[in-house]
Amino acid sequence: MLTLILAIILGLIGSVLVNYLSDVLPFTRKLGWPLCHDCQAGLPFSFYLLNRPCDECGAKPSIRHWVVIILGPVLAVLMHQFPISNLGLWGGILWMVFFGLVVVIDLEHRLILHPVSLVGAGLGLVFGSINHGVFNTLLGGVSGFGAMLILYLLGNQFIKFLSKTRGEEIDEVALGFGDVNLAGVMGLLLGWPGVVGGLFLAIILGGVVSGIFLIIQFIRKRYRALQALPYGPFLVLSTIILLVLSDMN
Repeated sequence: MLTLILAIILGLIGSVLVNYLSDVLPFTRKLGWPLCHDCQAGLPFSFYLLNRPCDECGAKPSIRHWVVIILGPVLAVLMHQFPISNLGLWGGILWMVFFGLVVVIDLEHRLILHPVSLVGAGLGLVFGSINHGVFNTLLGGVSGFGAMLILYLLGNQFIKFLSKTRGEEIDEVALGFGDVNLAGVMGLLLGWPGVVGGLFLAIILGGVVSGIFLIIQFIRKRYRALQALPYGPFLVLSTIILLVLSDMN
């Protein structure tokens, strides 16, 4: 019972951390006091822990704040009840915060920040080395980074070709360099050859969801060419699926 209560507390702390970092890092690229995006007044701790409105202008926390603050303890309880042996409870919470931060910022800003990726690389190196050995961990990291780098470069060349063909600048890109870094983190955590399955699954998930999204946009008459979705969430989801499946074997 005590470990369950601890898991809930850790999940709540993780949720607060994800919300705080998601509000601060995309704008300042460093840690600092959180500011209200409406009036720029400093936000009290209760804004994140209790989802209270801003004291100065009354701006309410976004739906994302509520979703994260609820999901954190729920996921922590699930990890307590069905632990992933490769991570453990504490490791699971750390990765929950990292993955949550990546997904939220990528969905809201189409960014995967380099400092966040560096922290993920450190975590991946530690957990990967424990579970797969140093060599397979490093090989997985290099493979994930290298494979995604190739796709990133090919995508950039394709966009340049289309821009030249159409005679207009195209700003939309399928992959950013943050996705390359995240694939490296995935490779460190999954190791070799697990990263191969992780990348393959991410490509399938991305293709299926993107296809469904484009069909919906076409039906709603909001379709536009080269409309891309953030790719970070697919890399995160495929990594989680691979971790769960490997623990079941």
